[in-house]
Amino acid sequence: MAPLTPTWPQPSHGDIQEVVINDAAFTSKSLSKITVAPYGLYAKIDFPPATPASEPTYATVQQGRDTHLNLNSDLVYINHSCDPSLVGAPLPPPSKKIHPPARSRKLTSPPTQQILDIPTLSFLAGPRGLVPGQELTFFYPSTEWAMAQPFTCFCSSPSCRGVINGAGAMSQKSLEGIYLNGYIRDMLAERWARESNGVKGGEMGKARVNGERGVTSRELSGEMGGDTVRV
Repeated sequence: MAPLTPTWPQPSHGDIQEVVINDAAFTSKSLSKITVAPYGLYAKIDFPPATPASEPTYATVQQGRDTHLNLNSDLVYINHSCDPSLVGAPLPPPSKKIHPPARSRKLTSPPTQQILDIPTLSFLAGPRGLVPGQELTFFYPSTEWAMAQPFTCFCSSPSCRGVINGAGAMSQKSLEGIYLNGYIRDMLAERWARESNGVKGGEMGKARVNGERGVTSRELSGEMGGDTVRV
């Protein structure tokens, strides 16, 4: 990520995290300093230093449909990856399974488990665990619905999605096999329902809002919503 000016004492997580700062844009990163078993607790987001954010910026994390938080710690240096090393908990109950509407079964629903469940304020090691020196990453669209600055991913994993955007602007195929936060899954289900209604009414992808129009691609891509986190 690009350099930023910290407003917190550094290092904030010196016992578990090494921050590697680089002046070149999007090349700073975080490395684990500890070994963590698969799905073991890596770090908690505490209040303070975290604070509610009045609006989304490139350094905030979406916490719900309309809420965001400032990390105010070195956790902001955790980068994106399409094959992330950090995940979240807990898993949603069976009643929270999300499926596309009946008229859009070709849209395969995401898995019912979640990745980086921000409302629990916990960072967990991924299914392979963590070892010292391993880069700390998570899948940004798992928390972010809209991004003002989509970017090309350089994670080089076999599952790399290429261009990364908010979940609301990414294709269904690009979200397959990825764990998503509950509010993201709910908003996707609503998008599927709008698309299904659009097909039924002969207006593919043109869901009505207040009897006027649906959300535009410009809005979905975050032009009106502010930047996403680059942690």
